[in-house]
Amino acid sequence: MLRRLEFHGVGPATEMKVSLGPRLNVIAGDNGLGKSFLLDTAWWALTRTWARRTVVPHLPPAVPTIHFAYTKRTSGDYEYTSKFDRASDEWSVNAGRPAIPGLVLYAQVDGGFAVWDPARNYRKKESPDRPRAYLFKPDELWEGSPLCEGLIRDWASWQREGGAAFAALTKVLHALSPSTSSPLQPGELRKISLDDPKQYPTLRMPYGQDVAVVHASAGMRRILAVAYLLVWAWREHVASSQLLGIDPSREIILIFDEIEAHLHPQWQRRIVPALLQVMDVLTGDHDASVQLIAATHSPLVLASVEPVFNEDQDKLFVLEEREGEVRLREPPWAKQGDVLNWLVSDAFGLIQARSIEAERAIEAAEALMRADRSLPGGLDTRDAIDTELKRVLPGHDPFWPRWVVWVENHGAGR
Repeated sequence: MLRRLEFHGVGPATEMKVSLGPRLNVIAGDNGLGKSFLLDTAWWALTRTWARRTVVPHLPPAVPTIHFAYTKRTSGDYEYTSKFDRASDEWSVNAGRPAIPGLVLYAQVDGGFAVWDPARNYRKKESPDRPRAYLFKPDELWEGSPLCEGLIRDWASWQREGGAAFAALTKVLHALSPSTSSPLQPGELRKISLDDPKQYPTLRMPYGQDVAVVHASAGMRRILAVAYLLVWAWREHVASSQLLGIDPSREIILIFDEIEAHLHPQWQRRIVPALLQVMDVLTGDHDASVQLIAATHSPLVLASVEPVFNEDQDKLFVLEEREGEVRLREPPWAKQGDVLNWLVSDAFGLIQARSIEAERAIEAAEALMRADRSLPGGLDTRDAIDTELKRVLPGHDPFWPRWVVWVENHGAGR
């Protein structure tokens, strides 16, 4: 499991340190503050490969370094400090064989996926015939590449065989379903075009139709891709481990960028607990430990982890910009209770969970009630504020009782 990342002269801040929890790590923060940077470097630290582009350090005279530590099969942690060589445009790696962190999977927000398998990508000598990692563009995961058959072909062949692979896929889909009343359930294979000889997998929808997976919604396609990748990666890892005569990995690291991407709110509040459990469903009695590192913009995601958050194993991180600098905070875990409270918590930093216009009108009303003379232009009288509140607030908004009582107590017209 990844334990620490430390950055000097690279990333959104001059210096940054992250100490990760062994199970769940959720990273929140505004766009452009470094969430994807942290995930990219987490993948690189564990695999010595870049899933996307190499991260670029700060300009001279900065001396860029990335220090990282992760657990290994033997006791103690593996630690290394990588230095950036400006002449070769590369980050240094240990010339020897580093420790094995486990099976690593990275789901990127654009639909791309990366897999690092200690049984297939970890070897004594470099070979052009064996990739250093499995990197899939969105279309390659679905249509196939030299590295795998792809979701469409594999799913169809697994379903025809009716064996362990299809049973595992069915279980994983069920575990990742948006609700118990709308389970993800494979339908019958079907042809979808006169000119295409393939038979395509389908999903049996709650309304009784079998819809081809290539016609599924963006949210469903993301979950289907995750389910397929988990099954494909674990099966290939187990089969390769058997060929090598070694035990399959007992540590699995899942890295997710914008874990809620394309998902309906109903799904957003289930995805993290589901991912923490899905490897148990997939690996059975193998007793593998899972570390999840996920970036999110969703208050529903954070609300969903309240029942499962364990302060001994899990951590919340918040990236924020203060006085022209990016800072990474690890706030004390505190249940907020609902999505509205999460929106106005330190994790997201909104003043109110309303529209910008409603927030401005309420702030003007509160300033007037405090007899504050610094009212915004256009909202500098009681009547103007009252008109704006009626325009932007619904009749059941909880602010109305305060405003109505204040108006009644202060007479008509101002």
